[in-house]
Amino acid sequence: MKKLLITLLASAGIMSAAQADYTLIVPQAPGKGTSVWAGIIAKNLSKFLDEPVVIRHIPGARDIPGFNKFHNDLRMDDKTIMVAHGGNGVSYLLDKVDYNYFDYELIGSMNNDIVLGKHAGADEKSGNWKIAGGSGFEPDGAAVAMLLCGPQGSGSVAEYLKCWRERASWINGVSGGEKRLGFKNKEFDVARESPAAWLKFYKDIEANELWFTHGILDLANKKQMADPNFPGTQFEDKYKELWGEYPTGDLYNAYQLTRNWRDAIQKSLWVNKGNPNTQKLRTALAKMIADPESSAEIKKLAGDYPWITDGPALLAILKSLITEKALKDAVKWNQEAYGFPSVFKPELLK
Repeated sequence: MKKLLITLLASAGIMSAAQADYTLIVPQAPGKGTSVWAGIIAKNLSKFLDEPVVIRHIPGARDIPGFNKFHNDLRMDDKTIMVAHGGNGVSYLLDKVDYNYFDYELIGSMNNDIVLGKHAGADEKSGNWKIAGGSGFEPDGAAVAMLLCGPQGSGSVAEYLKCWRERASWINGVSGGEKRLGFKNKEFDVARESPAAWLKFYKDIEANELWFTHGILDLANKKQMADPNFPGTQFEDKYKELWGEYPTGDLYNAYQLTRNWRDAIQKSLWVNKGNPNTQKLRTALAKMIADPESSAEIKKLAGDYPWITDGPALLAILKSLITEKALKDAVKWNQEAYGFPSVFKPELLK
């Protein structure tokens, strides 16, 4: 009862971070995917910190206000931890935000993935495909466009936009439950979920098939590798099976940029640079990951994915993907393919 009361008070912002011990800032309302993940992390991390870890939800448009609040007002508190997800990574590239990953230290990030499905036997080379989109789906739509359209001259964004408008109908504003029901009723042609949600909601739908995954970042070799939970499903390989060559061109480079910024930090924990509790938190995280009971609970929710704890190495790889061309092409694609109000941020090139 005491832990429940502490959690409720912290979620409402009534308690200070000092009173509440460690606080995870979650940029979503309770019940959403990252919020559920954060609850399990808080429960298990507290066992190895020997201090309570509570949740404070700060939701808002595109899950940006909570991260901005952490950056501007909360990060100087040594017991405040930011829980960031993939959409925050894409927004860092393409939206006006206050937060900056290079001002923080990484405690740990699950090297995660997204699963996409289609109706069994659906022919990528024909028909108009209806897709229920949304924030965080930016890399998924680009990959779908390349699979539907195949090689397009030089692979420019303009060439793919022309084909996209002919082959795809992107529909914003559809809730998660509506997307699932719409796919089941064949109102939508593409399913898109986290690995755990895919297994929960889509695996047993009749006449459904896993289409592709994005793979995960191989930190040692600085490249994408196959998802160990879904072998043989990586986008690049599926593209080659369908079109006889690997994807190249400007849209593919923009896709690589947003894909890695989303998935490599899709479920991640950050503290302010210089936080004196950084090593203590990393040690507790390592113990949590190694603990069979905690590990099993996390894997059941989010899949069996490796953790990244080398923040400088991870950010160096992500930074290397930000070129002026790829960034501008990602902005153009998001604006014109999805209708998202994206902005080019030259400061990211510095």
